[in-house]
Amino acid sequence: MTNTAFSTSVLNWYHQHGRKHLPWQQDITPYRVWVSEIMLQQTQVTTVIPYYLRFMERFPTVQALAAAEQDEVLHLWTGLGYYARGRNLHACAKAIVEQHGGEFPRSVDALADLPGIGRSTAGAIASISMGIRAPILDGNVKRVLARFYAVDGWPGSPAVQKDMWDIAERLTPAHSFREYTQAMMDMGATLCIRSKPACGICPLQPDCQGYASGKPTQFPHSKPKADKPEKHTWMLMVRNRDGHWLLQPRPQTGIWGGLWSFPEADSEEQAQQQAQLRFGTQIDQLESLGSFRHTFSHYHLHIHPLRISLNSNPLQIGEAGVHWYNPEQPSELGLAAPVKKLLHLPD
Repeated sequence: MTNTAFSTSVLNWYHQHGRKHLPWQQDITPYRVWVSEIMLQQTQVTTVIPYYLRFMERFPTVQALAAAEQDEVLHLWTGLGYYARGRNLHACAKAIVEQHGGEFPRSVDALADLPGIGRSTAGAIASISMGIRAPILDGNVKRVLARFYAVDGWPGSPAVQKDMWDIAERLTPAHSFREYTQAMMDMGATLCIRSKPACGICPLQPDCQGYASGKPTQFPHSKPKADKPEKHTWMLMVRNRDGHWLLQPRPQTGIWGGLWSFPEADSEEQAQQQAQLRFGTQIDQLESLGSFRHTFSHYHLHIHPLRISLNSNPLQIGEAGVHWYNPEQPSELGLAAPVKKLLHLPD
């Protein structure tokens, strides 16, 4: 199959079967495309849609997003995961306003230099919203191309990634950039899915080397597996007499960066010592709750909640860097998913 035949098949399929009514496909602007592309990284369309709609209602322009507090942004991001995306989104909006006068730069290289925007996201913004010819290589597109050409090796390795960018560049047509880009993402999301691909109705099937091998799902090759380490943390769920919970911000870098969480300790003994040192005779009850596991991409975290009820409202209620969270009138804060879960545990 020639490069032109490939792109023609993809475009013909898109015109008949592609998705054209998703929220970010309406009133297309660089801002709307950018927000959708960041949200869709490692997250499915059905999950993203309600988050996207709420985000657009709250922050309809890049200027509105840049002017927001980080807590506002992360509050609306709570539940989407990979919170560095939310922090980078906010930082990028500020950069666009402060360095580019509120306008997205109109080149792939300049877009890719912005916080949180890599080469593929820059290509999507440029091709979908600016009419600029630019290849993309997100997870869906990698899967389509890796199967079509039966690409050996893990696409995350530098050599394989370079080869795949060369393929993506070669196949991107000289016209219909927006439709082709959307079509390739759609094919990966709806036909060439990770397991049980719909090869029988795929327009590329007759020339697909992965299909011809009889094992299309072995492409793209998986990342070489390594055992995930197991880590533990003890969360101090401190509740005052009014039923408010003590929260404090996490560092900007690392897991749950910039989100609000319970104070933590490395052991139950350390957690109890920390509680005694901070609250002493104000502690009315201290109770260990059942532990649970939260999995990240690179390790498993075992969370051991320690619920601490106080018999008073401590003086620390006004100290800097902490927040007493009222579940009856919840503040708009970005919360780590396990914290949100623990806040809703019954007594």
